[in-house]
Amino acid sequence: MPRKLHINELSQSFPENSIISTQLQKTVSFDTLIKDLNTVCIVYAGEQHNNRSHHDIQLKILTAMYEDNPDMIVGMEMFDQTYQPVLDQWSAGMLDRPAFIEKVHWYANWKFDFELYGHLLDFIKDNRIPLVALNIPSRVTARIAVGGMDNLLPDDRKFLPQMIDFSNPEHREYIEKIFFHHNVKGRDNFEYFYAAQCVWEDAMAESIATHIGDSVMFVIAGNGHLVRKFGIPDRAFDRLKISFRTVLPYPAGQEVDLKDADYIWVSPRKTNFTRP
Repeated sequence: MPRKLHINELSQSFPENSIISTQLQKTVSFDTLIKDLNTVCIVYAGEQHNNRSHHDIQLKILTAMYEDNPDMIVGMEMFDQTYQPVLDQWSAGMLDRPAFIEKVHWYANWKFDFELYGHLLDFIKDNRIPLVALNIPSRVTARIAVGGMDNLLPDDRKFLPQMIDFSNPEHREYIEKIFFHHNVKGRDNFEYFYAAQCVWEDAMAESIATHIGDSVMFVIAGNGHLVRKFGIPDRAFDRLKISFRTVLPYPAGQEVDLKDADYIWVSPRKTNFTRP
């Protein structure tokens, strides 16, 4: 029997390719989804990084939204802000794939197979869509996680967001579960680990706030940054006070809660790529 995704509050399971509106507590068509997404300023589309079907979902949403929003912007977690000039070159059609991969140091920074994202990035370049780097250099959050914010070097400190929110108890509980589950050597101080996570979320939220202007923005980030909205989405809302929706793909066979997203998209379970 094919696996399904189970939503706890509904005591109901849904097959692959179902799109569930958590507000309506029922499945909706793709056209209904897009009609709603086109009423807001920011759409967050999640992913499990190495699941190709999640990137196919992102491209399907982006393609449909672009028809009604040709002046839209795309923001991606996969790039840190120091690479913005390279992203500008990509959006202007000035680079081919090999040059782009080299200039953004893809396999040093992100490391997942480029082909997972290639069709998304090709669509962005082909349509000259502005592409925004949301992230900060990974060394900054890594150094906070092992040494705290007070021990950052001046060159790292300049990447800190102006506002960092440590006050959400639900977010703290979520990150605490991750911390104690992974138990990485050298990262044994939860307060440092949590500070790193909050810096990470608020930095990406700040990048969204800095770049969105009067445009619609489509944000691509991992599910962990979007789930329950307490990562990037709520922090961007605190800065902008503008409407948004979250769409999170989850593989069949998992269990999720209604509060995890505005829309839950049931994807195939298969993971097509792994880290090199």
